[in-house]
Amino acid sequence: MKRHILWLICSAFLAAVLPLTAQTIKVACIGDSITQGFTVVNPAVNAYPIVLGRLLGPAYQTVNFGVGGTTLLRNGDSPYWNQSALGQATNYAPDIVTIMLGTNDSKPQNWIYKDQFAGDLSDMIDLFANLPSHPKVFVCIPVPAYAVNYAINPDIIKNQIIPIIKAVAKQKGITTIDLYTPMCGRPELFADNIHPNAAGDAIIARVLQGALIAH
Repeated sequence: MKRHILWLICSAFLAAVLPLTAQTIKVACIGDSITQGFTVVNPAVNAYPIVLGRLLGPAYQTVNFGVGGTTLLRNGDSPYWNQSALGQATNYAPDIVTIMLGTNDSKPQNWIYKDQFAGDLSDMIDLFANLPSHPKVFVCIPVPAYAVNYAINPDIIKNQIIPIIKAVAKQKGITTIDLYTPMCGRPELFADNIHPNAAGDAIIARVLQGALIAH
């Protein structure tokens, strides 16, 4: 009888406590049209943030905050800083943040402000890292571009933007996720030499999954 009562007490305690301690891990994917899923067939299903959510499983909730055409540079022609998605992402109170910006910054009208890129990246990292939810922030090394298209410059991405991203991340102790290398030499994964197709987004999602679980 005493054992039965003890079991009932323990069961009631666990029923009360477990719903409070079992929390969904919220992931915010910040980015431009590559994150948004531009050119991907059915991006609501096949854009990499959505695929990532399926790979991570029910313990995670992943939201796509990608906005097409946006720049990391505050003085770019379409700064992510000015988008409503930024406020939505911060209000989401994420536990994990992935940032993949920089592709549109390679455009001539944007890269004239290249001296501001490192500072703006540092500020965006701080913006998320200092949220009350104290998320883990990851900075993504952007995918390659295979031609000058939409005024995006592959050489600037590879030789100037990526080194700055790596340097800032190292200085701030932020983990980088290399999405350039697994997509390098594989133009068939890109719909228009800039934006990955569904197969490319599936690869991005798997790389992100591995990095997020590892950390």
